Amino acid sequence: MDAATIREFREPDRARVIDLWRDCDLLRPWNDPDLDIDRNLAVEDSMFLIAELNTHVVGTVMAGYDGHRGWINFLAVDPAQQRQSVGRRLMDRSEQHLRERGCPKINLQIRSDNRSALEFYERLGYSIDDVVSMGKQLQNDAARAGDSATPIQRRH
Repeated sequence: MDAATIREFREPDRARVIDLWRDCDLLRPWNDPDLDIDRNLAVEDSMFLIAELNTHVVGTVMAGYDGHRGWINFLAVDPAQQRQSVGRRLMDRSEQHLRERGCPKINLQIRSDNRSALEFYERLGYSIDDVVSMGKQLQNDAARAGDSATPIQRRH
């Protein structure tokens, strides 16, 4: 089996990335995936990687460092490519990127019902911290757009 190529995100990848995120159930109505991509690209020194196999986007990951902790977002692997080392390779590159910047620790958030993701990260050496993750919605992308359709619905 061919190995996926890992490279930086390029603008022509956008639609395929969003489709992958949808296939992996990462999208939520209150976040516009186009804006999530734009926001990531606007941050200096963030990293947005794509895994590509035969011109198909089969994986993504975003990694960033805020000077205190590294963060991993939007790790996604096409269900047909899972357990083929795509996710592990994306994480290895992300960890290397953060390590090179002096990052002492990586944080990530996983939905509590996503058992397979929890097991994947545990196999990579991650463990559950004794913390509570809290959030506050500062922008609702769907409401900001001014219509009742979610950003996800408007695109497809």
